[in-house]
Amino acid sequence: MWMQRLMWIAWPAFLMAGVMEMVVFAFVDPEALQWFDQPLRLSREGVYTIAFFTFWFVLMASSALTTLLSLSPFELNRCPVPKGARPADCAKYVS
Repeated sequence: MWMQRLMWIAWPAFLMAGVMEMVVFAFVDPEALQWFDQPLRLSREGVYTIAFFTFWFVLMASSALTTLLSLSPFELNRCPVPKGARPADCAKYVS
């Protein structure tokens, strides 16, 4: 189940990071970028790579938040351990 949810988060974020990369770098030249008034000492490919993984991370965070907010109260509050092995504070929830 968790692997499926991870794919719900990572795969759409990966696809949209690729689209975002194309849109951003259609208008921005990586060699014209500066950091604290100094030109970046990275190749074009280095800037593309760092930007892609940054976009992917931000979009995965967004997808993860959407996935978390889509869970029902039952899914969030249920105790994952079997009934006989539950700690005292987990006994009130039914799984």
